[in-house]
Amino acid sequence: MDTTRIEKRIGVRAPSDRIWEIITDLENWHSWNPYETGVTGTVAFGGGISLTEALPGMAERQVQARIGDWQPLAQLVWAEKRGFMFNTIRYYEIEELERGNCIVSNGVIFSGLRGELFHDKHRSKIRQAYEEIAEALRRAAES
Repeated sequence: MDTTRIEKRIGVRAPSDRIWEIITDLENWHSWNPYETGVTGTVAFGGGISLTEALPGMAERQVQARIGDWQPLAQLVWAEKRGFMFNTIRYYEIEELERGNCIVSNGVIFSGLRGELFHDKHRSKIRQAYEEIAEALRRAAES
């Protein structure tokens, strides 16, 4: 089964603990993330996460996912089964280069035939939204 990925990496002038604090404050994502709002859940292995995803040019949808992996100050990963032959893995990763300077990645991996087709159809809209999410997270962390 093939996979496809959309990812945005951005430099952030903030320590990893500040970025992690923003990412794990699920109830306040609406204050910085324009496209993934109403986030609730528990950051724990297997913990549930719910949110509303409203990417530009696409229908708003409710996401019900499970935390697949997390490492404090480094990554938050959740997986969603979106239907027959369609799965996604959504992630945020923090790489601290030195205290106060990080590279933050945010992206999605599509798998399954329907996931690949969805990616091919909506790639430019998703890429633009993830670029805007990265910029918004950078601004929040640096403020």
